[in-house]
Amino acid sequence: MFRCILLLGIMVATSATVAAEVSVFACEPEWGALAQEVGGNLVKVKSATTAMQDPHHIQARPSLIAQMRRADLVICTGAGLETGWLPLLLRRANNPRVQPGQPGYLEAASAVSLLDRPQRLDRAEGDIHAQGNPHIQMNPHNLTAVVKLLAQRLSTIDPDNARQYQANLDDFLSRWQLAIDRWEQTAAPLKGMTVVVQHRSWVYLSHWLGLEQVATIEPKPGIPPSSGDLARLVAQMERQPAEAILLAAYQDDRGATWLSEHTGIVNVELPLTVGGSEAAQDLFGLFDDTLNKLLAVAP
Repeated sequence: MFRCILLLGIMVATSATVAAEVSVFACEPEWGALAQEVGGNLVKVKSATTAMQDPHHIQARPSLIAQMRRADLVICTGAGLETGWLPLLLRRANNPRVQPGQPGYLEAASAVSLLDRPQRLDRAEGDIHAQGNPHIQMNPHNLTAVVKLLAQRLSTIDPDNARQYQANLDDFLSRWQLAIDRWEQTAAPLKGMTVVVQHRSWVYLSHWLGLEQVATIEPKPGIPPSSGDLARLVAQMERQPAEAILLAAYQDDRGATWLSEHTGIVNVELPLTVGGSEAAQDLFGLFDDTLNKLLAVAP
């Protein structure tokens, strides 16, 4: 009898522990990784996308709707990055905890100053973002701002564990700042390096490291280059050579490969987010691998 009561007590305690987990729905892997850093074993994180998917365009699958319906916190980039699918997920999940304006809804872009704000809003200009460039994760200082806001939001949603979230935040920030100092020292030779980019995914990385973006393969955001566009880029490279062509793991590399073959400029595939390469399996690896690959082709 005693053993039965003890077993029942363990089951109840285990059930309570599971129920206490905050369910986090991350639109992109970088925010899932950041939530795991702050939440530790207090959170259960699901990411809607992988590093091999274009976060602009994914399907609002039933499995994602179910995950969002159970979520206590949704963290997405915002700034229009997920406009094509996030509103549909929110509507179909019908979860009042994570609707815009509620504590359970967090846009990472709200924590930072956005670059590349367009001067003219016209859909003919391609996949433009009215608020500015949303690819904020490639400057580690931006993640410092986002993680502080994320910790506040977790503490609001789960106040009983606020002290633990703060302790996890302090630990992460200490390790993160040491890493930033190391990265910036290591990356000093990259300042002024000229690059061509597939898509304007690297604006924040370039701003942080002092890279000079001299051309973009896409003639307009989200529009594949024509043969004429590529020919014009070859002519431009003859006048203004670049030292590398940057693209993300999920991006179509046909234009970059053609340009590389006709100019001799090396292609560099960088992990745009966690999981974008074998070495980029967490946030620290994301920047370690990015810098290693850039330094390998630096002049």
